[in-house]
Amino acid sequence: MRAMLSAVVLPSLLIAAAVGAQPAKGGSTTGTSAGSGAAAGSAAAPAGAGSASPTGTPASSTTAGAGSAAAPAPDLAAVKPEDMPTSVRMRRLEQKTQALKERAWQLKARLEMLKEQTLGGGVGAQAMIGHLDDMGASFRLTKLIYSLDGTQVFARTDETADSLYKTKTFDVFAGPIAPGNHNLQIVAQYRGHGYGVFEYLTKFTFTARGQASFTTGEGKISKVECKGYEKGGAATPMEKRPAIECKIAELSPEKPAENTAPTNPGATPLPPPAAGSATAPAPAPAPGK
Repeated sequence: MRAMLSAVVLPSLLIAAAVGAQPAKGGSTTGTSAGSGAAAGSAAAPAGAGSASPTGTPASSTTAGAGSAAAPAPDLAAVKPEDMPTSVRMRRLEQKTQALKERAWQLKARLEMLKEQTLGGGVGAQAMIGHLDDMGASFRLTKLIYSLDGTQVFARTDETADSLYKTKTFDVFAGPIAPGNHNLQIVAQYRGHGYGVFEYLTKFTFTARGQASFTTGEGKISKVECKGYEKGGAATPMEKRPAIECKIAELSPEKPAENTAPTNPGATPLPPPAAGSATAPAPAPAPGK
């Protein structure tokens, strides 16, 4: 009887032990899986963070460095002439040559003018330039500038417009110049003038510009007379009325008076015959002689 009871109880214990061991086995399996997953995650994290270049620099840093290292645009002023295209070099040389030619021409004209002034105008040409202010009462002259061949030869200024307009004629230039072509430039500035309802004109300034080209021959005198006048009519706007015109004439220098002195300085001139006296006729030659 005892033996039968032991046979029945022993299998029951074995079954119970087997049933109790299954959750433990599953838990250990789950734990192992979790541990391995964590290990895998920890391994993946460095891999993700370390998506770096072989030198240890992050990819973003490498990209930024590449962008900042881009070469800047070249400075054209620093480019050597031999590195420029041929067309660009030829264009620059042409511009420099033209500028040098203009400068040389201006210096030559100025030198000739100074030379003639130093020599006193004995040889060469001369010029006489004058200005006439023929503007209406609504304009008052405040500035007048004349330039001959790029050199300023006359300048008058009156900011208050109180006295300059009272002068109607100006002697701009009179003296020797180099024979040849010359260019004259004029700038005249006016201030409006009015009373009563036209008093607002004093707040406006008007500018007139003119130029004249003339040729002076050797031993000749060029006379240039310029005039500032008011063109148009009552319907013409105020800013379009001031104008300048020039008239050019070429004159010959006056010849010195002829010398009426006797050819032989030592000879005594004969006195004129007295009034009423007749001149005796020359005797006739004798016949036969």
